[in-house]
Amino acid sequence: MAKAEGHEVQAGPPGRSAPGRGPGLGDGGAPCSCCTTLVFGLIRSLGVFFVEFVQYFQESAQAISWITSIGVAVQQLCSPLGTALCNAYDAQRVVMTGGFLASLGLILASQARSLHQLYLTMGLLSGLGWAMVFTPMLATVMSHFTRRRTLALAVGFSGVGVSSFAFSPLFQYLLETFGWRGALLILGGLSLNIVPCGALIRPPPRPPPPPPPSPQVAGDPKGGGMAVSRFRDFLRRVHSYLELSLLTHWPFLVYSLAVTFFNAGYFVPYVHLVAHGRQAGFSEYRAAFIMSATGGADIAGRLTAGWLTDLRCARLLHMLTGWTSLTGVFIVLMPLGSLAGSYWLLLALGMCYGFCAGALTSLVFAAVPEIVGMGRMVGALGLLQLLESIGGLLGAPLSGFLRDLTGSYITSLVVAGCFFLLGSLILTTLPHYFSCTGPPSALQHDRQDADGQEEDHRCRHHAGTGLLARPALDGAGDAANGASNGDVPDRRQTCLA
Repeated sequence: MAKAEGHEVQAGPPGRSAPGRGPGLGDGGAPCSCCTTLVFGLIRSLGVFFVEFVQYFQESAQAISWITSIGVAVQQLCSPLGTALCNAYDAQRVVMTGGFLASLGLILASQARSLHQLYLTMGLLSGLGWAMVFTPMLATVMSHFTRRRTLALAVGFSGVGVSSFAFSPLFQYLLETFGWRGALLILGGLSLNIVPCGALIRPPPRPPPPPPPSPQVAGDPKGGGMAVSRFRDFLRRVHSYLELSLLTHWPFLVYSLAVTFFNAGYFVPYVHLVAHGRQAGFSEYRAAFIMSATGGADIAGRLTAGWLTDLRCARLLHMLTGWTSLTGVFIVLMPLGSLAGSYWLLLALGMCYGFCAGALTSLVFAAVPEIVGMGRMVGALGLLQLLESIGGLLGAPLSGFLRDLTGSYITSLVVAGCFFLLGSLILTTLPHYFSCTGPPSALQHDRQDADGQEEDHRCRHHAGTGLLARPALDGAGDAANGASNGDVPDRRQTCLA
């Protein structure tokens, strides 16, 4: 097994990693950047369609807001399905299937005759496809990079900022040239590019599967207990693939609650900022350019946060709290631009929001191993997005309801900013939060990442097959591994206990 800086290289089957091979395009960086561009870059630019949908369907802002909210909520709600499929199969097939479903949903949405059909196509079908794309790509990048994981995530997610900068004026041009139906049809064809991007993924090597069980069960010479044994084995595998034990892990639940509040306010500016600018009296293209500038600042924020985090000048959770607090403050201040009638003030506040929102995105996921440990990272990513989907589902419709109630987006933006501030306060209740050095198990985890990944490889080999490490099916297997490797720390141990 050869090592590259911040990267682990292992021998694998043909077409996978080879001995001595360093980081490459298939390690997740380039495919992740392309896929996140075509997933969240598209989601964050759908606000351009908001005014068009309101005028065409003659519905309230709250009803139109459900389109994006359903898509985001389904993407997060079905993330455990994506992680389970990755553990059972591999990321390539899962991402390629998800890209096809996301494209199909947008193509069908271009033929929608009612708002409910948009809920089913853009919301449900495309959301399911996005779930099968984003979480597997995220786990692939995190599995390949160790020392500079946060920076790798920032680079991988930088495509979201690029697309936010380019997609808003592009979508506005498509709307004026082809109408919203033609624009959605073109976006469906654009999303189909996720399929070849998924084919470029190089998943980590998979150890050989365990031998099949005996056809007969002890004590039952006719093998009548085989069905019961298989059913119990199936339940154990589902429990291990989804890491359902994390639902009783207090630090993980606290962290998920904080991220849920972040998610409730995160997409509100992206959904309503263009409409807010137009309501303030700015032209369509000037309002769309605010979103483009926000996307450009998003790129700088992601890269800056990744670089600062890898300098280890402060704990990751402390930096995350700082970025989320600043994001909330700038969202609360956004209405000052429209109230003062100043386009440049609104543009500046939008860029400050984009910078901080981009900075926190990578840190939210990079902090997961510090909360639960690397051994349960894949399942934790899926469950985290499942729980935060509540915020994504309710955030934008609540914002639309407040707009219908008050007649402006000022209250909506203030409430969205308060969600971020509340989530930041919740983060401070995590165990060992006020420790400058972090919990001892987290420090040991950092030293292991810096020294190499030999122990991690041995733990993955004992755990079974999967995208990162398939958890053992019972506690006895873990105990046996710990007994035979007394000098190998248990990677499944939580870092915040």
